[in-house]
Amino acid sequence: MQQRKLGPFTVSAIGLGCMNVSMGYGPRIADADAGRLFNAALDRGYSFLDTASLYGLGHNESLIGTYLSSRRDEYVLASKCGFSRTGEGKTVMDGRPAVLQKTCEDSLRRLDTDVIDLYYLHRIDPQVPVEESVGALAQLVTQGKIKTIGLSEICADSLRRAHAVHPITAVQSEYSLWTRTPERKVLKTCVELGIGFVPFSPLAR
Repeated sequence: MQQRKLGPFTVSAIGLGCMNVSMGYGPRIADADAGRLFNAALDRGYSFLDTASLYGLGHNESLIGTYLSSRRDEYVLASKCGFSRTGEGKTVMDGRPAVLQKTCEDSLRRLDTDVIDLYYLHRIDPQVPVEESVGALAQLVTQGKIKTIGLSEICADSLRRAHAVHPITAVQSEYSLWTRTPERKVLKTCVELGIGFVPFSPLAR
């Protein structure tokens, strides 16, 4: 497996997006099958795992914690925050600092780890200035709960504002032969600011 530099990390050129074992493009697979898949991926050189608190509403993170905690030093772990559930059970964007703090603590518990290597704000909450959300993530860095900060599906202007608060390590956006939106401004901004770019769904789902 070829390697890439992503901020302070060296990761496999192809990462393992873990969402689909819990939700997404088909039915949830059996937990034991997910465990076998995760371990087989590590055995074959995948060292960059991507999950989120949203995926299966914590189920995905729990799977990683259950099946890979004994191999924690073999992979760079990325997770995401920025969504919460309403009293009616609806999932909504939520970038409030207190919510991000709690989401991280819940994720650490499910993942059975002391620190998340790369922690993304899953989406920008239009009701909360990006500076406030990133400021909360910067506090998590200071607390030693995350190592670096990422942003997912962000525009170039918001990326600049966020980076002014705390260095951003990576931007994750959909990018494929069919989806070229990052080419408008985001890729150039990442190059200018020295931020890594992580494409998801490169084979268009």
